[in-house]
Amino acid sequence: MAEGLHHRKSAGDTRAGATSETIYLPAVELPAQLPEEPIAIAEMATLFGVTHRTLHFYEEKGLIKAGRVGLMRVYGRQDISRMAVITACRDVGMPVAAIQELMEALKKVRSQTKADTLFAEALLARQRELTANLSTTHHQMQQITRLLAQDKDEAQNARVLQAQRIGLTDIERRCLELMAEGYAPLRLARALDMSAGEIGRIEGEIIRKFDASNRFQAVAKAVLLGLVN
Repeated sequence: MAEGLHHRKSAGDTRAGATSETIYLPAVELPAQLPEEPIAIAEMATLFGVTHRTLHFYEEKGLIKAGRVGLMRVYGRQDISRMAVITACRDVGMPVAAIQELMEALKKVRSQTKADTLFAEALLARQRELTANLSTTHHQMQQITRLLAQDKDEAQNARVLQAQRIGLTDIERRCLELMAEGYAPLRLARALDMSAGEIGRIEGEIIRKFDASNRFQAVAKAVLLGLVN
């Protein structure tokens, strides 16, 4: 944390929109190697890694105020310090409205300690919001997991019922398992000690029960139903 930032009116600060009274800001770290004030809008944007449009937006919200040197928009130490506070707030996801409230409250403080206290209170409020969001997110994730598990169970039950309706016999199931392993009809006949004609009739019955066009489609449907691997 840097030393407390409070500024009295000076010629340079007047050009950059500073007020005539002492203004206390929270002790947040300023960018390293600050250029000589006042600084142009391009330098301000580079210092804080923002766009010109962002700076204009903050001006519209009354968070900072550019001064003028001729036709050039410039910022003095007061607004550099305010921008450091704004950046710290935005880094923790604080809404612009909350930053506006903080800045308004800071206008009324009369000590560095009070400024730091207000900033700490704003950070704690944001911490509570994030904690609440985490709790909500955790609950939503649990709900998603439960619903997915429910869908999975329902799908599994549907597959079981469909498999039961197909009603394969033990020999048909064994034949189907070997078909899924790539056994051709002649190899099936040898493996099951059956004739080619018997294997043909069993395959035909399997294809019929699965409402398939051929043995390959029957195997594919069986895999989808979890009857074979």
